[in-house]
Amino acid sequence: MKIDDHLSPPSGGRGAKLEVCLSPALLSLYNVEEYIVVIVDIFRATSSICYGIENGAEAIIPVAEVDECLAYRDKQAGYLLAAERNGEVVKGFDFGNSPFSYTKEKVAGKTVVLTTTNGTQALHLSRSAKKVVIGSFLNLTALCNWLKTQNENILLVCAGWKNNFNLEDTLFSGAVVEQLKSGDYKTDDSAIAANDLYRLGKNDLNAYLAKTSHSERLKKLGIEADIAFCLNVDITTAIPVLEGERLVKLRV
Repeated sequence: MKIDDHLSPPSGGRGAKLEVCLSPALLSLYNVEEYIVVIVDIFRATSSICYGIENGAEAIIPVAEVDECLAYRDKQAGYLLAAERNGEVVKGFDFGNSPFSYTKEKVAGKTVVLTTTNGTQALHLSRSAKKVVIGSFLNLTALCNWLKTQNENILLVCAGWKNNFNLEDTLFSGAVVEQLKSGDYKTDDSAIAANDLYRLGKNDLNAYLAKTSHSERLKKLGIEADIAFCLNVDITTAIPVLEGERLVKLRV
């Protein structure tokens, strides 16, 4: 990669914004009502949501708190309750946010109520957006192809880790910028930086992201397989979209 290529920003065009919010703590700096928001929590919430919707889950209901999730047990029979905190399944729940819990055998035709440490929090802060969709490496190209048709401002919201910056969500955001940058967008510095990071790591995502703090947390829990699975590119085409309080498959 040439230095001047590496530093050159994506071209602007149509005039729509293409921006990256590096942490939910920064979200108040954006008027989310002006954007299509893409929620990004690569390890593991948005990867699992994409996989679950691809595998026929009727809906996934994201809630911010464990108690909200638990309350669905009394509302109606048949909900699957999923809760994760600090990388582990919360005691008493059906499962957490491992993608291997969102197979066809487990979720097809079911509604899952989900709360996670980071991803569902970022989603709730973004609810006033024009539209909220879910992004992961699993549905990267399908998501980008759809975004190209929207003619709207786009804000990629990185869930991070407890309001801190993290590398994997930023790298994915850079992958989206990579696919969209030939269009007519106005990018911010965060989008340019995210794209630069992606271009550094794209040839071996597993190796580049092996050094992340979240990877280390998951490895200590013995779930390295989750990390590898979440870095699969384009194995799904479903785009989860928030309709009311439910994430469902976007009709395209």
